[in-house]
Amino acid sequence: MSQSAAPAARSSFYVAMRILPPARREAMFSVYRFCRAVDDVADDPEHGAPADRIRKLEAWRADVASLYAGGAPPRLVDLVEPVRRFGLRRKDFEAVIDGVEMDAARSMRAPDWATLDLYCDRVASAVGRLAVLIFGLKERPGDDLAHHLGRALQLTNILRDIDEDAAIGRLYLPREALAAAEVRTDDPVAAAADPKLAAACEEVAERAKRHFEAAQPIMGASPRAAVRAPRLMAAAYRSLLGNMVAQGFAPPRRHARPSRLKVLGALLCYGVL
Repeated sequence: MSQSAAPAARSSFYVAMRILPPARREAMFSVYRFCRAVDDVADDPEHGAPADRIRKLEAWRADVASLYAGGAPPRLVDLVEPVRRFGLRRKDFEAVIDGVEMDAARSMRAPDWATLDLYCDRVASAVGRLAVLIFGLKERPGDDLAHHLGRALQLTNILRDIDEDAAIGRLYLPREALAAAEVRTDDPVAAAADPKLAAACEEVAERAKRHFEAAQPIMGASPRAAVRAPRLMAAAYRSLLGNMVAQGFAPPRRHARPSRLKVLGALLCYGVL
């Protein structure tokens, strides 16, 4: 795995990870590099047709199996120590691959809520389940936090990236929300251009808000040091969601960003105290 595959220095993820102690921070960057490399199989046109992408994802599954059998391949060698030190679970790495396969096998177009929730669990909450062990949370509250915060972050990403996803043939908004909003197409570009799409987005935003709210008491009951990074991520993404809701989701959509002031406030509160 390329060591250059690092998060952008200005990203919320990068800022949140920088407040971790060195060993935990490097473990998180190793997990990030794995997720980024696997995700590229679905997103990078150079990886070929769907059948080619599935074969490449099977190779990643074989590599994960080797990692847990004691013979890590070169592109996963930086995960050996995090797996040993923090008890990272094989099933969570495999879930990430399963989630990417949902994109690689076919373009996601208006999945039902159950399929979208499964997708969010695999591509976001599974990453969270790896992360909370690195942060130092116990398994049960950690898994609960990953469930809610992972879904909150992923749904926020989906709302942020509607137009970018439409350009590559994807529409992640659930069919039930689209039908309720009277958006009568699952063509990504046509749906993204429909003013009625805003109502569907508002339903997704409400569900994201509920997940953010469910994550709060879990973090409040957890050791402060173990939830500094997730609190910072939650603050940044909740601010981003709030800004998108305030702007509205009707086209043309402006590219929303989290409030710098709120992120700085969260950094001062959770990162240095």
